[in-house]
Amino acid sequence: MLKIKQEQLDAINSQHAESSSIFNQLGWLEAKKHELLHKFAKVNADMEDTKKDLESEYGQVNVNLETGEYTKIEDEQGN
Repeated sequence: MLKIKQEQLDAINSQHAESSSIFNQLGWLEAKKHELLHKFAKVNADMEDTKKDLESEYGQVNVNLETGEYTKIEDEQGN
């Protein structure tokens, strides 16, 4: 039976193992990306809900995220 050299076989096996590892890591990263995109969408939806709650209570305002102070946003007609 014909065979390649052991060092060649070792190189091929090493490359194959590294390729499989990278492929598995890429799959994990894609799954993690998918999970994070869903979390991001949820946070954005929660922020929109909070914004609506604030607007119903205070009107349109800009909120200082450090102090909680707010200023009213005047419309283009100065109201």
